[in-house]
Amino acid sequence: MPEGAFPATRYSVLSRMRDEDPGVRREALSAIVEAYWKPAYKHIRLKWKASPDEARDLTQTFFASLLERELLSRYDPGKAAFRTYLRTCIDGVVANERKSASRVKRGGESQIVSLDFQQAESEVALTAAEPVEEVFYREWQRQMFSLAVEDLRRHCEQTGRQVRFLLFERYDLAAGEGPSYEALAAEFRIPVTAVTNHMAWARRELRRCLWARLAVITSGEPELSAEASRLMGRP
Repeated sequence: MPEGAFPATRYSVLSRMRDEDPGVRREALSAIVEAYWKPAYKHIRLKWKASPDEARDLTQTFFASLLERELLSRYDPGKAAFRTYLRTCIDGVVANERKSASRVKRGGESQIVSLDFQQAESEVALTAAEPVEEVFYREWQRQMFSLAVEDLRRHCEQTGRQVRFLLFERYDLAAGEGPSYEALAAEFRIPVTAVTNHMAWARRELRRCLWARLAVITSGEPELSAEASRLMGRP
């Protein structure tokens, strides 16, 4: 476990999803939705060739089913990663919903959370270039990094380290080739050694943010370590 990693008490989302208190279950569900709604939506759009409207409906139906049905109670960490199990559940829900002629569309008050489906839809064309069987994982990977970057940004703002995030954003998140360390040093009027140190700090903190996100939505230490290894190249 990396320095400063969060303790095992954070591996609670699956337990909280089984809590008798509906409020606790809904809070736990929000963590799952945040990480998986885009992967679910794009998976449904591309694998099941659903229209945007149907994909939105089925995405909401799937996450609602995690509360209404006992899908998570059947999850066995020894058989598959949590993300793999969720993808299997998505396919099951979609198949069942399409078979049911009396499927009730979800929307309005039935929505479990407000999601930016319009943004997700604008990204579908780019995702479509990837093999369909890999879309769910690749999108989950992108979503996890996106959430971790936002966590890093928020942490830097709260602790007065905005310059560190700006350097990281300008260099590591640049759409094309980023500026050199020398150019960044001149722009921010700091030594090149400071740029080097700030970048090293930001990358280390990003990994910690990603580790923390994974800790919330994995079933325990073995799965956490395996997922971290795949996402971050950890041994």
